[in-house]
Amino acid sequence: MALPELTPEQRQAALAKAAEARKARSELLAGLKSGQHTLPAVLDKAKTDTIVGKTKVTALVKALPGIGDKRAAAVLEQAGIDTSRRAAGLGDRQRQALIDALAG
Repeated sequence: MALPELTPEQRQAALAKAAEARKARSELLAGLKSGQHTLPAVLDKAKTDTIVGKTKVTALVKALPGIGDKRAAAVLEQAGIDTSRRAAGLGDRQRQALIDALAG
């Protein structure tokens, strides 16, 4: 199936919307890294906030201070969460398992 042809105005609007989403996601991850936001609070917003909801859980965990690629992968495996899962797709048990895995 071919992509629909967009008018220049529609294309410009789509590009602006995508740039805004990237900026908001970047600010969210920076807030996690600086300690301004906590992971439980961010995960609670995942069902209502589309920016948070569409962010991969791996990116959220990696944004936490002191957690890199290997530790993030280990934490997600311990919590039973696939690395491609997005925040809005987490169930209550998965969310709690992730918080418990990071606390331990």
